[in-house]
Amino acid sequence: MSEKEKKSPGKKSTDTSPDDAEVTRSLSRYREQIDQLDEQLIRTLAERHKVVREVFSNKLSESAFIRDARREETLLRKVREMAMDAGIDPYFTEQLFRDIIYQSVRFQSHSLLDHSNNKLEVRTITVAYQGTRGAYSHQAAMRHFSERYDDVRCIGFKTFEQAAMAMVEGEADVAILPIENTTAGSINDSYDLLADKDLHVTGEEVLKVNHCLMACEPTPLEELRRIRSHPQALSQCSRFLAKLTNCEIQPYTDTAMAAQKIMEEGDPTQAAIASSYAAELYDLHILAKDLANQPGNYTRFVIVSREPMVCDPRIPTKTSLLLATVHEKGALLQCL
Repeated sequence: MSEKEKKSPGKKSTDTSPDDAEVTRSLSRYREQIDQLDEQLIRTLAERHKVVREVFSNKLSESAFIRDARREETLLRKVREMAMDAGIDPYFTEQLFRDIIYQSVRFQSHSLLDHSNNKLEVRTITVAYQGTRGAYSHQAAMRHFSERYDDVRCIGFKTFEQAAMAMVEGEADVAILPIENTTAGSINDSYDLLADKDLHVTGEEVLKVNHCLMACEPTPLEELRRIRSHPQALSQCSRFLAKLTNCEIQPYTDTAMAAQKIMEEGDPTQAAIASSYAAELYDLHILAKDLANQPGNYTRFVIVSREPMVCDPRIPTKTSLLLATVHEKGALLQCL
């Protein structure tokens, strides 16, 4: 045996494969590269948005249409070709750019609406909604207004009527109300408010409802002893909940309030069903996602104001017509 092959007394031979420490260092370097590329993507999107603002100003002065279907199709075709040349999935890339285009059109449409109503320079808005921070109504309000205003102030109320009246009485600029859900159907309380109060529908927001199970710690599901949420959310997640054993299902006032309660109590055996947005706000761990019995659960919200808004003809708009009939035979026929 040569000197190189001799083993030192008391020492074990080592494996020639890279050790765990080196693998960890390599993985960290790759992740740092990805983080840098992600930052570059964000900066590029921000620069693109600045150009979109300039495009809007140009369209405003020339009375040009917001959408250019031919331009969009040309761009998407070019994107697919570039993706294939770069060796990445053209379908994924096209979907990504469709979202970018949608956001651009959405920003320009909202800006044109604000310009038509002399609100382009207004940077603060107060929104009334039913629920508490992290509720789906709160999430929809932030999604609808955050791109248009520097400061979006949301005020939560116990009922839809209280939220609407806060707007009517001037405590808030607008109110946001859920009007229909793909699973639960029409929200009658909101329809009653539209029929009984002098409210003007001035916008809408469609939000995907993604129920998540969350707790203050990453607790295994079999160790959970109580789950709280709004009765409607519990009903929509009944199949998932039926699989849990030795676990009490407790109805609660609101999904976000249930999440807040879990955060305050700090008991890892208790969980809530609410949105991922609520989990982020209350610093909770998501234990499971997509809990609803039926996929594709969406809620349509309407924005209501004290006064109607002027709509530029270039903005795609909807007309909402509400009929309240007397409860008698042939009432609907007479309306038609």
